[in-house]
Amino acid sequence: MRTLDRRALNRATLARQLLLERSDRSPADALHHLVGLQAQAPLAPYVALWSRLADFRPESLAELVADGRAVRVTVMRATIHLVTPADAAGLRALLQSMLERRFISSPFARNLDGVDLAEVRARAQELLSAGPMTRPQLSEGLRRWWPDRDPASLAYAVTFQVPLTHVPPRGVWGRTGPIAYAPYEAKSTVDVDTVVLRYLGAFGPASVADMQTWCGLTRLGEVVDRLGTRLERFTDEHGARLYDLPDAPRPDPDTPAPPRFLPEYDNVLLSHADRRRVNPDGHPVPLPPGNGASVGTVLVDGDLRALWRLDRARGSLTITPHGKLTRAQRTALTAEARALLVLLGHAGPVEFGKDPNG
Repeated sequence: MRTLDRRALNRATLARQLLLERSDRSPADALHHLVGLQAQAPLAPYVALWSRLADFRPESLAELVADGRAVRVTVMRATIHLVTPADAAGLRALLQSMLERRFISSPFARNLDGVDLAEVRARAQELLSAGPMTRPQLSEGLRRWWPDRDPASLAYAVTFQVPLTHVPPRGVWGRTGPIAYAPYEAKSTVDVDTVVLRYLGAFGPASVADMQTWCGLTRLGEVVDRLGTRLERFTDEHGARLYDLPDAPRPDPDTPAPPRFLPEYDNVLLSHADRRRVNPDGHPVPLPPGNGASVGTVLVDGDLRALWRLDRARGSLTITPHGKLTRAQRTALTAEARALLVLLGHAGPVEFGKDPNG
């Protein structure tokens, strides 16, 4: 059984993630291929696609969000993703039991001990039938039936139990708005076997533990056993069993990897149990508050090697490296950072901060 070292896994993952070479895919096609984009910060997907697609225009994604061809929903790992409507329906149906288990183990559930969650769900759907509601509005509406319970916990119970979209203008480039929820129908349009195959197409090669970390499901070892000869098998340097699609790209480990600026909480950094393939030193992945498109991480030679931050007042972008950078790496990062500033609508300088670890 062939062994894939860390660098081979790095280059394979970058290729699947469209980070080794920018793709000519459309934003909608990229959303489908990547099985969604992390979107806790509503503008993060714009930076994510800018780093992955050739000639990306933020308006092209904004149009998808504004007219509902891309939706922000809670799916993998009980986190917010920007996905296609088909994936919003199918993935939510597949992951619903996981989401309900996550809620039951949360502090919010402890605040609702003894409350009939099915009744909470029904009352919420009644409230939402009148139109989109913010979380405070939903909390206040539910308080009518449970006046002695924590209203925020009641609202969180709804977001885990009921499929909800975040309606525009939230997540539309150049616009802003509060998180407002609207219900949608989750349908069993995909099976777990298909989702595992799609995960491998976007994140592979990967172990069963990687697959389970990405989506939050368990017992996926049964899935890879069932897929049998549809999967190719490898091991990593530590002896872990890896699975992959037979014809998926696995570039030469010496393939050059250009610098890439990632948004807050990019999926390439979060979707494996063993994250050393892109984050060998275990640097934290920040998720600061805000709308996004102002801070993030930087891949240098394929690895997480720096942070970036936009200063909107000055229109400048600061790169703070983890460790030393060569002159050639600084030059390449500066060029890429200037292009990112253009996307963000600024024209200030690119600066390098001091590594906090010396």
